[in-house]
Amino acid sequence: KIQIVSSFVSLSYIESQSIAVHRIARQHECTKDPKYGRESIRNVIRTIRDPEKPNTLEELDVVSEECVEVQELGEDEYLIIIKFSPTVPHCSLATLIGLCLQVKLQRCLPFKHKLDIFISEGTHSTEEDINKQINDKERVAAAMENPNLRDIVEQCVTEPDD
Repeated sequence: KIQIVSSFVSLSYIESQSIAVHRIARQHECTKDPKYGRESIRNVIRTIRDPEKPNTLEELDVVSEECVEVQELGEDEYLIIIKFSPTVPHCSLATLIGLCLQVKLQRCLPFKHKLDIFISEGTHSTEEDINKQINDKERVAAAMENPNLRDIVEQCVTEPDD
């Protein structure tokens, strides 16, 4: 029962976060103003927790507002580019961090978008391979079918209790 309630609470929180981002976007025309759009998107990803440490990605300087880029592709359609920086050049969890970014943004962005996530150039020894993996929809879907990996991602993207 606790797990069901916890899952429901997590889902409710994610839905409420999505509604909040949508409301902010409408109030401030987030998608029309790239600076505000960057801030809104940064607010979605800033609380993702590191898979290994008790810190958020923002606290570890893995993500920041500067790592977010918003480009208009057409009317009400946007390209969101995230460039994150792992804490060390040989970080074994960089792919998992990219997966967490993909999952949280796909769940929370209320407007039509294309999402590209990259490791910042020169910040990881295998950045090219990892960039391909985290932007491959089939690999992302396959990874999320793995129950152990899905549990880790859920722990990272679920908002902390206030």
